[in-house]
Parts: sequence; structure tokens; C-alpha cells
Amino acid sequence: MSTSHELICQEVVEVITDYLESAMDARLRASFEAHLSGCPHCTHYVEQMRAMIRVSGTIEAESLSPEFQAGLLAAFRGLDLG
Repeated sequence: MSTSHELICQEVVEVITDYLESAMDARLRASFEAHLSGCPHCTHYVEQMRAMIRVSGTIEAESLSPEFQAGLLAAFRGLDLG
């Protein structure tokens, strides 16, 4: 992805993990944050992802029912990561 242009929402979704893990170069981070400053939808998305990370870090696998665990596994197997 080029960092010489303004990011669009789809690009924000594609690089959010790098943003949240502070793994972006400075120029891309600046483009990402510039997009957030003008896009309430992406700002909300980033806030939702941060909240999900906080909550998921408090869940212990043993506390989930076998049915719920199976559902999560099925959902992740169905993701198109390519």
C-alpha cells in the first residue's frame, strides 16, 4: 500500500493491527491518524477494536462452554485471511 496518499476506510481496516501494535512506520501512522481525525466511522471502529482487545484479554478459555469454543473456532476457520 502506498503511503503517499490519504488512506481510505478499507485501508484503515487492512492496517489496524499494525496501528494498534505500534508497528507502523511514522508516515503511514500519520496518514492513519489523519484519516481518523476526519472519519467518525473509522474512529469508532478503532475504539471498538481497542475495547474488544481489553475484554478478550480478561476471558479465560476454561470459562467458555464447549459449544461457545466450537463456535469461535468455526468462525475463525471461516475467515478469509488471504
